[in-house]
Amino acid sequence: MNNNVIVTCAITGAGDTTEKNPAVPVTPKEIAESTIAAAKAGASVAHIHVRDPETGKPSRDVALYREVVDRVRSSNTDIVLNLTAGMGGDLLLGPDSDPTQFTADTDLVGAEERLVHIEELKPEICTLDCGSLNFGDENLVYVSSPEMLRKGAKRVQELGVKPELEIFDTGNLAFAKQMQKEGLLDSPALFQLCLGIPWGAPADTTTMKAMVDSLPDDAVWAGFGIGRHQFPMAAQAAILGGNIRIGLEDNLYLRKGELASNEQLVEKSVQLLDNLGAQPMTPQQTREKLNLIKVG
Repeated sequence: MNNNVIVTCAITGAGDTTEKNPAVPVTPKEIAESTIAAAKAGASVAHIHVRDPETGKPSRDVALYREVVDRVRSSNTDIVLNLTAGMGGDLLLGPDSDPTQFTADTDLVGAEERLVHIEELKPEICTLDCGSLNFGDENLVYVSSPEMLRKGAKRVQELGVKPELEIFDTGNLAFAKQMQKEGLLDSPALFQLCLGIPWGAPADTTTMKAMVDSLPDDAVWAGFGIGRHQFPMAAQAAILGGNIRIGLEDNLYLRKGELASNEQLVEKSVQLLDNLGAQPMTPQQTREKLNLIKVG
């Protein structure tokens, strides 16, 4: 059991969720305000994507990230910023007769271009998705090759940013451990066990426990499940000695039939921890645990 828990709030994500819950933030102002509210509710880390303010679709626009970061940093609300570096990996194959005719929604760039906003803004944490994945039931493949990962990990290390290693399946974990052996990850390595994403690792106790048992001895780790698995997997992660992630990126509901805000999801997670005899860590405690370098 972990009695002092890092609570990460995943603020908005990149999914097609903006029309499903009006609380999903879209504009930089909305994303920043939701981040600040999550911090005040007890989150010590905010995991941030940005969206096109006009369409709500996911974006890699550095100006949007800059506005969110500037708004949060100037708010006098302390929270560790964790910017996604996973955008730019979407490969949508064409029809079976000609799969190399990639569709217009393909957004596939190299490791360095995925880090442009990280280089400029230098958050304390950024994500590193540790493998490719069949995503959903159609022709979307998320691409994160070994060469991309080694190049990305090395650049993040040079920038002094802590990579959060996104683990969608056991092969991802094996490769992350290989990067650690190669000196591409500074200790303590930070792992995020991502459960329930089709077709990655399922959100259940057996899978989470198997992954935890395979982590390096000095790892700091968190876990989450999507949708209705969000709070069961949060509880399971804390019980197994880890940290938790909640937020509208992964789940839109406070309970069945009741839409949530990020603030409400954080409040519920803090109450969950209290019921387990645990407490959320502060941003400063989180920095000390992870050896983070605060910027701004």
